[in-house]
Amino acid sequence: MQASFVVIGGGLSGLAAAIRLARYNENVLVLERHSRVGGLNSYYYRNNRLFETGLHAITNYADKAAKHAPLNKLLRQLKISRDEIGFHQQISSEIKFPETSLLFSNEFDELQQQIKDKFPAESDNFERLVRYIDEADPFREQEYRSTRTVLSSFLDDRLLVNMLLCPILYYGSSWENDIDFKQFVIMFRSLYQEGLFRPAGTIKNLLDLLVDKLNHYGGTLKLGTGVRNIISQGEKIIGVTLESGEKILCKHLVSTIGLDETRLLLGRKKDNPDDRRLSFVESIFQVDRQALNTLPGNRTCIFYSKKENFRFEQPEIPVCYDSGVISLPFNFQDLQSGKDSIEVRTTHLANYQQWLKAAEDSTKYDELKSTHGLRACTEVEPIIGCFSDHIVFSDFFTPLTVERFTGKHGGAIYGSPIKVSDGSIGYDNLVLAGTDQGFLGIIGAMLSGVSMVNKHILSKL
Repeated sequence: MQASFVVIGGGLSGLAAAIRLARYNENVLVLERHSRVGGLNSYYYRNNRLFETGLHAITNYADKAAKHAPLNKLLRQLKISRDEIGFHQQISSEIKFPETSLLFSNEFDELQQQIKDKFPAESDNFERLVRYIDEADPFREQEYRSTRTVLSSFLDDRLLVNMLLCPILYYGSSWENDIDFKQFVIMFRSLYQEGLFRPAGTIKNLLDLLVDKLNHYGGTLKLGTGVRNIISQGEKIIGVTLESGEKILCKHLVSTIGLDETRLLLGRKKDNPDDRRLSFVESIFQVDRQALNTLPGNRTCIFYSKKENFRFEQPEIPVCYDSGVISLPFNFQDLQSGKDSIEVRTTHLANYQQWLKAAEDSTKYDELKSTHGLRACTEVEPIIGCFSDHIVFSDFFTPLTVERFTGKHGGAIYGSPIKVSDGSIGYDNLVLAGTDQGFLGIIGAMLSGVSMVNKHILSKL
């Protein structure tokens, strides 16, 4: 079999890359090892209920008049109208530390005013920082810069530095306790200056839309089709070998599965086999509507730390509850929640090796998950109110779950600390897109697929 373009990975980045290519050449083939598209942002069914794996809230909200906003640029590139998605903005989100909290919404002025009120001595410093961020070019090739170091050069209050970092690290950092400043700039703009939204329906609706677009332009999607290896001749890729043994020849290859994962398909070692990958445990509680009497109706996401000295690092225990994210997916503007239940989601840092050890005995693994479920409720109820008596069904995914269904080594949803911003890893016709290219979040993943295709393939046709 032969194709002009092969895309490895049917996640959001891979689908976006394939749609963009198919608009110009329909001979596009997407290979996805799982039985369902979406990758890290997919869905599954339990107890006749749909569970989303990664959609808490989408960053980069922009109204339709903002022509140069990343969101609207992406929609134009993929020929998707805003009406096809539907947009529900966040109500308000919170950064909650022991003695202080900051609110932010899709109006950046709110965060600015919060900082003026809570950190009056830092008001001018924060404005200087914002101007510096506005002038920064995060897409220019540059060496790693510690965001903590940059922030501390503008802000004197360590607590404010930690509070600003907390949501951004949880939303996309693959570094312990820090993030590359150019990635911070991207996330600061997308999370704080643009804001959060949720599409109408579920992630399934968004994925169905993308698959329909791919089909419309003549592209082909093959599910349950894993790649065993990438075939190269010198500095050129000539095709892939599937796990079935079938060979597919191609002129161009786009990989969205991760840097190390791609290197292994090429028969090469990981760049840094000893790096500490960050992984998480996600808890999903579906609760009856009576819980609305106790849960906050005005918070979309709550990013919390129980200690002022916020630590974002791999714990030595299976799960660390010192910090985390609480998502309330029913708290978006004009969003109609489910008829019989709503959701509470929690995210906490985890230790992959501890979960791997527990999995040696399925009983111990299940017991650890059950223990975590009870503990997660206990830890977050003082923050959002009691809901445990209203749980009708719950589910949890661990780093092992992520690794099993997405192929991400160590269950690290944000991939390798090493990012390849130009998408090039040493082959003339191989392009890396997705998380390890360096764009973050759902919109970032899709933009990565589109921008790398534009830069490395379409510009040369």
